[in-house]
Amino acid sequence: AGIAYRVYGGLRFFERLEVKHALAYLRLAGNPNDDGAFSRVVNFPPRGIGARSVEQVQELAKRYNVSLYEAALNGIAQNTLAGRSAAAIGTFLKVVEGLKASGEAKISLAELVDETLVKSGLKSHYESEREGADRLENLAELVSACAQFEEAYEGDDTALIGFLTHASLEAGDHEAAVSDDALQLMTVHAAKGLEFDHVFLGGVEEGLFPHENSLSDFAGVEEERRLMYVAITRARKRLYLSYAGQRMLHGQIRYGIVSRFIDEIPAALCKWIVVPQKQAAYVGGGGGWGNQSAARGSYAQDHRGNGSTNSGGTYTGFKQNTIKDENAAEYGREGSPDTSRAPFETSRADAHPFAIGQNVAHGKFGEGVVLAFEGRGQDTRVQVKFRRNGTKWLAIQYAKLTAI
Repeated sequence: AGIAYRVYGGLRFFERLEVKHALAYLRLAGNPNDDGAFSRVVNFPPRGIGARSVEQVQELAKRYNVSLYEAALNGIAQNTLAGRSAAAIGTFLKVVEGLKASGEAKISLAELVDETLVKSGLKSHYESEREGADRLENLAELVSACAQFEEAYEGDDTALIGFLTHASLEAGDHEAAVSDDALQLMTVHAAKGLEFDHVFLGGVEEGLFPHENSLSDFAGVEEERRLMYVAITRARKRLYLSYAGQRMLHGQIRYGIVSRFIDEIPAALCKWIVVPQKQAAYVGGGGGWGNQSAARGSYAQDHRGNGSTNSGGTYTGFKQNTIKDENAAEYGREGSPDTSRAPFETSRADAHPFAIGQNVAHGKFGEGVVLAFEGRGQDTRVQVKFRRNGTKWLAIQYAKLTAI
């Protein structure tokens, strides 16, 4: 939306170590001769390739003026590289060749990333790490990011090259200067000890806040509740709490309900803001890649308790930044909040335009037959078994299927 921002504490998504490793494998899938990517992951996850063996590959590359990938291939073929490390390098080269073949095949970018995480060993490596859960979540979000990017991508290059270019730019320094007036982005943990006039807390949904890992343990939920208290008390004047009726999470569309913590806020202090019907389509599907967590419903809490009639902008992506009372229902008059799905989430008339068993055609995958549907409205997905490209799940609003 062109809003100046600074990330307070922590790293940008594409600067995280595990994401950099995954992107390096993707770069090799698109171009095996990328020396930077080769050097980063040739022995990660650890596969028994010693520093001396890597030096030998570098010496061969310099001597024959070729890439590290080509030097390794030639070194193994000519027995210049030998021993246990050479066998490990050969295994790594097979991984790269497999990813390159998958990158050239007609599979989606998200499928390619998912395959990369498995074949590279990154997924199993972090599963075995004691602190690997957070890294696995970030890698799962990388799959979601790729799915969102591919849906919106209209460039001349392949979606893989386009995404890698985008990731390279996003990893750069695009933040506002320290002296500039800017939106401060941070985690709840990083916000401890800080206060702001206005605070926006997104993702207040069961499974996110409280996090799904805490739901099976009473002490875990209590810790999440204390963290929620920290978040709420960062706001001096006004706090906006939002949840998404649906979001792309770990590569899959999930439908959520509002967090139990909202129920625990006194109803008299809150106002329920309903997004006007005319804006529902913009919130749900548009705004470009990266808006998957756009608020489908929001709570605004006025810390002054004055019942202000102007609730302000609930989401920075709105073209109309003020929702007035004639378009917003007050929250809390009857006591407990309504935790059902928001009333403006209506189904489209053409939610299921094809019948199960119907023959359809796709511009990329060719002809196939409809097997099943899931979801509703603009989020409907259809499962199609294609004659030449196997079975795939496609979003109806993007797939452009035609009946035959």
